Amino acid sequence: MSQSPQSATGKMINAYTPGQGNLTEAEAAMAARRARLLGPAYRLFYETPVHLVRGSGVHLYDADGNAYLDCYNNVASVGHCHPRVVEAMATQAATLATHTRYLHDGILELAERLLALFPPELSHAMFTCTGSEANDLAFRIARAATGGTGVIVTDNAYHGVTLATAGMSMSIGPSVAPGPGVYPIPAPSPANYPDGVAQGFAAAITKACAKMRADGIRPAMLIVDTVFSSDGVFPDPAGFLKDAAAAIRAEGGLFLADEVQPGFGRLGSTMWGFQRHGVIPDMVSLGKPMGNGYPVAGLIIRPEVIADFGATSRYFNTYGGNAVAAAVAIAVLNVIRDEQLINNAATTGTMFRQGLAALSNTFDAIGEVRGAGLFIGVDMLENGEPSPARAGKLVNRLREERILISATGSQGHILKLRPPMPFSPDNAGQVIDTIARLLPTL
Repeated sequence: MSQSPQSATGKMINAYTPGQGNLTEAEAAMAARRARLLGPAYRLFYETPVHLVRGSGVHLYDADGNAYLDCYNNVASVGHCHPRVVEAMATQAATLATHTRYLHDGILELAERLLALFPPELSHAMFTCTGSEANDLAFRIARAATGGTGVIVTDNAYHGVTLATAGMSMSIGPSVAPGPGVYPIPAPSPANYPDGVAQGFAAAITKACAKMRADGIRPAMLIVDTVFSSDGVFPDPAGFLKDAAAAIRAEGGLFLADEVQPGFGRLGSTMWGFQRHGVIPDMVSLGKPMGNGYPVAGLIIRPEVIADFGATSRYFNTYGGNAVAAAVAIAVLNVIRDEQLINNAATTGTMFRQGLAALSNTFDAIGEVRGAGLFIGVDMLENGEPSPARAGKLVNRLREERILISATGSQGHILKLRPPMPFSPDNAGQVIDTIARLLPTL
């Protein structure tokens, strides 16, 4: 889920301005009805919003049957409406749909399957409906484990929509973030830490903890999206999060790896983003791609971290980990394995990044191309400076060409490409060729 970026002054900005554009009369009426029924806080993508009616594989379809190449929705991680996932959902819903307070094999099989994908130090699983809930639960656990309440985040992060996690989500806007006890630090980019990302980012964590203590607050945790997607996609250099984890632990806090966006093999080389860094977190939050569109999420935890919380608190979630959710999540794991989607993310992602990077040799609008697997960020520039205007134009021109992407970063100038994992080299080639054709028009 991409959020509208926030400028350094706290003013909300978009890389594109949502509106009604060239909607048909019927679609304009639908947009007006939506505004009337859903209120002012909801937003639509693109200057001319897209009216979607179905999805299949890496494509979405509008009411006229036109196909849109989806280069953005990681929720449908194994492809829109994957038949094996849909079958698992329908079969389980027709058999038993109940919560975790009864004995049921499904939730146990899911926990075993998931934990087998983690280092043995992370041996407990808890289930929620959304990544927001998972991060909120992690904060509760961190408070119990550390006695602290302070949280460190990056300065354009997104971690959820609950009261606590919205306060940790700088990209949402100044009305909610930073929340009480939340201390933002610069994202781990070479521009922010020219003397070394690993050392600089760790030093920023230590400095933030010192500021906390000066304010009378004890550190509870550092939370990072392990690809820093809302900050602008900063996966490298691999290994730098090891120093970050050591820094927060030295201050008595915990390290929470938010894998809601980068997890489940999207980064190509590993199942989880933290594995690229050779570090074992204290907690790992999961969501979005875990259910391919069905709301299932979770938290993987070291047993010593959950001990204090478990001794004094009772956790229950009516829908978290229900029988249908478990069946769906197991089906997603099976598809990732059987269709070798992690390998596809690696090979197609490499080709995709190389093709986009090659455009910078011809077009000065293309700056640095970053990413891992099928998670890519592209800086859009004008006269060598970040250009939200050019990014917005390209996002909307691509929408006119029926290719869906978005933009991210604190200035909204970074293209965010994050397609379903079955994305093929031909799909990537279509995007590259279309961007090359459109760039001179910017």
